[in-house]
Formats: sequence, structure tokens, C-alpha cells
Amino acid sequence: MKPTKSFYAAYRCFHGCAGEYPLDEIIYTCPHCGGLLEVWHDLDALRAHPAEYWRNLFETRFRSPISPWNSGVWGKKEWVNPGVQPENVVSLGEGATPLLPARRLAQHIGLENLWIKQCGISHTGSFKDLGMTVLVSQVKQMLARGKSIRAVACASTGDTSASLAAYCAAANIPAVVLLPENKVSIAQLIQPLANGALTLSLKTDFDGCMALVKQLTQRQDIYLANSMNSLRIEGQKTIAIEICQQMGWQVPDWVVVPGGNLGNISAIGKGFEMAHQLGLIDRQPRLACAQAERANPLYESYLNHFKHFEPKPARATLASAIQIGHPVSIHKAIAVLQKFNGVVEQATEQELVDASVLADRCGLFTCPHTGVGFRLSMVVPLEARQRLRFDIKVRHPIPGSNRPGRLRQGALNRHGRAAQRLQRRRGFILHDRFGQANRRDGLDPHRLTNPAHRLIVMLGRQPDIAGEHRLHP
Repeated sequence: MKPTKSFYAAYRCFHGCAGEYPLDEIIYTCPHCGGLLEVWHDLDALRAHPAEYWRNLFETRFRSPISPWNSGVWGKKEWVNPGVQPENVVSLGEGATPLLPARRLAQHIGLENLWIKQCGISHTGSFKDLGMTVLVSQVKQMLARGKSIRAVACASTGDTSASLAAYCAAANIPAVVLLPENKVSIAQLIQPLANGALTLSLKTDFDGCMALVKQLTQRQDIYLANSMNSLRIEGQKTIAIEICQQMGWQVPDWVVVPGGNLGNISAIGKGFEMAHQLGLIDRQPRLACAQAERANPLYESYLNHFKHFEPKPARATLASAIQIGHPVSIHKAIAVLQKFNGVVEQATEQELVDASVLADRCGLFTCPHTGVGFRLSMVVPLEARQRLRFDIKVRHPIPGSNRPGRLRQGALNRHGRAAQRLQRRRGFILHDRFGQANRRDGLDPHRLTNPAHRLIVMLGRQPDIAGEHRLHP
């Protein structure tokens, strides 16, 4: 099943200035107003096929064993980047992630329905892969057409750099990543190094790294991979389309998204809007953006009804991936929230830890910025239910993974009390790195050197000598 009409996408000013720019032009902001650009699609061409056609096409590709159509992004190629030739697509099996019913957590929160979109099982462990596959594929095509690009660069708190490095390595394109010193987990630091990216650790925060990468990419031969480049977040809108697809083309009442640089909530809103405009869904959800109290510029703008926005330095937070005080996509996020009758909430450090612990006790294993989102899931839908009096269906994306390789001290600390209770009740049989079983009574998990062993203690598990419960990053 192939579309019978050609499709077209280009850059246009997000604020509506005149001008249109091809996707292979190196341009990030509007030359008239200086605002961000947006990837614009010819919806009339897409409407040449009815909604049922697109539903059937997406379903067929979703079940396909053939790459790249089995990618959650490239299975919707005509809606994302129709001009990329098949030989230039760089895919690592991104997207097509599960939508999990969180029944026990829903009961604790007091919701009728709660689903978790598990974006953290993508190739490099975060939703950034959904956008990076589109950007790197476009760069590969530009290089094939003779464009002079020496490298692709980004600033990152860990996830963007890991994703960029992996996709550039797959495409044999040099990558440069700028990271704030001591603000990125070891596993996230290892990923770009392992993939051969030029990795720079700077004595600043993310906003400082972003300011530097903006200067660096003023050169036309260094291509920008942050969400200031609207092509980078275009693939992330497929999260919204995929949710509807997995719900039988129904729409949740609320969608809760953690927010840092705010590209993801902007993209998700765009995905729902596009699906609605083309008739695949009959209504749109409400959006809720969750921020950490220590990095909450969008929340503070929301309190004054978005009348003005003031960036401010972000303070240290357990949710380091969203520790951003000057988000690039602030105006896009505000526009989406206003369009979707959205809300913004913040979570204190204690609140995000408590929410993460509750989610973990219900079978999930979450990163701190996901805890920020879970905190909002506990607050906003209940308030809305009291006002609107209908069964709330909430869909919450897990943007990253807290797998053992990414275990942070915060993840250990938040379960410390439970671990202490377990220590008093029982000992643990653990393996050292040579596979020898050792008995430890009253074991302190924080003194163990192996993260997997620490995790086993936190969960109260007893690994057998064969190591069948051994956890791998």
C-alpha cells in the first residue's frame, strides 16, 4: 500500500512571517523576526487520501518486519519528512514503543484509567531517538547532494547527546556534544564516548552549553541538532499519533508530559493536531506539562496566564534532564498549551521522589523527571474530574529509562528507608563479580560497588547462584 500523491514539507516561520525554506537549507530561525521555524506540511496533499487510508497504512507498517517501515517514525514518513530518499534513512528501530496500562498506580491515584507510554525503551534509552532519526537522515541526504557539513553538534543534559552520537555513528557522520560538567550520569556520558563523538564537558549548566553551541553552529558546516532546529523534534510528534493508534484511534482525556527545553510537548501537541486535522481522530486531548520546582520558567509564566516569560538560572534538581532555565521552545510550548486548554504544574524534590517511589512500587522503574510527570498525573486529572465529572483517561509518557546502567544516587536514596527495613528483616545472598555467593546480614546497599547488586537490595530480591536475577544495563 503506497501513497499515490507526492507530499511536501518545508520550513516556515512559527510566528507567521512570510517565507518558505526547503528542509535541506541550513536555517534555524526566521530571517525576519528571529523566531523559531516550524516544519510545515501540505495538508491538502495529505487530504487527498481519506483518514481510513492513513489508518490502514499506519497499521500495516506498524506490524511490518521490514525496516524502516517498522520504525514508529518512518512508518509515518509522509507525515514527518516525505522528501528523504529511502537510501538515506538512518533508523535504529526507534518508536513503536508499548502503551502500558498502569492499573495499580491508577488505583492509588484515584483514576479510572491510566496508561504509560514507555518511550524509554528506544535504542539509546529516551524519546530523543524519535527526533534524531529524522534529523540525521536529512543530514545524510544533504551530504549525498553535495552539502558541506563537517559535523553535527548539540548541547545536552545526557539524552540528546547519547541519541545524536548513536545515529551519527550509524550514518558515519562526525558528532560533537557539549555537556555540563558533573550534571550528566555516567551511563549517559559513556554513550557518546563509546559511539565516537567528540565529547566536551564544560564548567557551566545546560543553558551555558546551549549558548555555546549556538555560536558554534553559526558556521554553516556545523549542523545544529538541538530543538532550536525544528526538524529535530518533528519525529517526536509520532508519539501522539502512536498513542491514538494503540488506543484504537481513540483519544485520552489528558496527556501529561515532563518539560525541560519544551520541544517534546510542542511536538506531541502538533501530532494530535495533525491527526485531528486529517480526520484520524474526532477530538483532541488536554495537555499538561510538568516541571521541577527548581527549573520551572514555564510554570511561572503559566501563573501569570502566559502574559510574559522570564528565563532564570535553573537550580540543581534530581530531575537533571529537565534542569533548564531558558527553554528554547518556550513560545511553541505556550502556543500548544493555549490551543489545547492545557495546564502547567510543578513538583518539589520531595514530591517527585514520592511520586517515583509510588510508581516503582506499582511495577515501574522511573527516572526522576518521569517522577515529575507522575506527580502531575496525581493532581491535575483529579481536579479536572471534580469539575467535568467524567471518567478521566490519562496517558503519561516515560521519556527516559532508569535501567541499572543509569542508576543515580537519587534513585538509590529514594528507596533507602525501604532498604533499611528489608535489612532488618533478612539477609541477602549476593554474587560478587566472579559469581561467588556470599552471605551478607544487615547489608548496606550504598556500600556495594555493583549497581545491579544495589538494585537487588533495594527490591529485596535474592539472586540465586546461577545468577538468573542478575540485571544488565
